[in-house]
Amino acid sequence: MGHDVRQVYQACYRRLVAQLYVVTGDLAEAQDAVQEAFVRALAKPSTFARLDNPEAWLRTVAVNVARSRWRRLRHLDRLLGRAGQQAPLGDVPGLGPDRVALMDAIRSLPPAHRVIALFYFADLPVAEIAEILRLPEGTVKTRLARGRTRLGDLLTERGATDGREWISA
Repeated sequence: MGHDVRQVYQACYRRLVAQLYVVTGDLAEAQDAVQEAFVRALAKPSTFARLDNPEAWLRTVAVNVARSRWRRLRHLDRLLGRAGQQAPLGDVPGLGPDRVALMDAIRSLPPAHRVIALFYFADLPVAEIAEILRLPEGTVKTRLARGRTRLGDLLTERGATDGREWISA
């Protein structure tokens, strides 16, 4: 088994960026996090070549990069007095208004409940989310349940009933 970084990049880059975009709500941030994951793979090609699931490894690295950047940005925002100010997504190419409303609502959830993005948009099972975030599966399930409830309330408040039906499925 040997994974060539270039081949994995061609096969997975767009999918990973889409998954991270949902998690971060920022396309540039998603691209940066995924690119950083590939840079780390290039730094250790022999280790990367031996991975059982290179895409899962890249996703984990990219999520951790995005989390670290988010924490630093949150700290900077607090220092500058900008906490809680987040611009709406607006039009997102390739996504309908209901999907954009859903993504915007996810971005307004508390960080602990944003695991819902990995579950619904990245289509990851609870066990993989738990592994990526280094949390017990029970914690992920609790956060998903609470996130669904809060997300449903937000979508109802915003009049996006289609999104509420989508998350309850």
